[in-house]
Amino acid sequence: MIRIRKSATRGKANHGWLDSMHTFSFANYHDPRYMSFGPLRVINEDKVIGGQGFGTHSHSNMEIVSYVLDGALEHKDSMGTGSVLRYGDVQRMSAGSGVSHSEFNHSADERVHFLQIWLFPDQQGIAPSYQEANFSPASKRGQLRLIVSPDGADGSLSIHQDARIFATILDGDNRLQHTLAPGRGAYVQVARGQLQVNGVTLDAGDALQLADEAQLTLENGHDAEVLVFDLPL
Repeated sequence: MIRIRKSATRGKANHGWLDSMHTFSFANYHDPRYMSFGPLRVINEDKVIGGQGFGTHSHSNMEIVSYVLDGALEHKDSMGTGSVLRYGDVQRMSAGSGVSHSEFNHSADERVHFLQIWLFPDQQGIAPSYQEANFSPASKRGQLRLIVSPDGADGSLSIHQDARIFATILDGDNRLQHTLAPGRGAYVQVARGQLQVNGVTLDAGDALQLADEAQLTLENGHDAEVLVFDLPL
């Protein structure tokens, strides 16, 4: 089963300082057809103007991943962690039994553009924790670079869920294939550019959901930057 999610059909929220597109139901956007996919609960594409951001707020029992595309995202949390994330940086926060944090545009005048991703954890009430890493464009170009996994394999960030997130930059004649084990599905989110996934042309902001498919094929990329989620169903 292949299900296409075009960018323009996503939920929209524009608050002036924040322009956000919601892949799944979130805040005031609700669509019973798009609640989650396996443990994947949220993919928000957020663009925040200079000097603005999300004030201190709390989360619990959620694995939260931020993938920065442009600009500088400043993070502070109740664990004492503070950081400024830029392109190539990926952040993982396990909210667990409860954590408060804030996210702001570190720049006074340049926009920050990032994907915020939430996954349900496989256990409740764990101790909150934080991790970040940089994955250079070269490490993603022409290959599926593992950036999030349950065991921290290959320098990836570790989450409390049997899910894996890969990132790739695909252009020209590069062709990638990823095998899906029985009982697992894939969600492909295009961050920018264009490519074909299992013969379907996707543009920036588009996504593809796959279930009961044995293989994922990515090809014919045009400056495409893509996240691939391998998920239990």
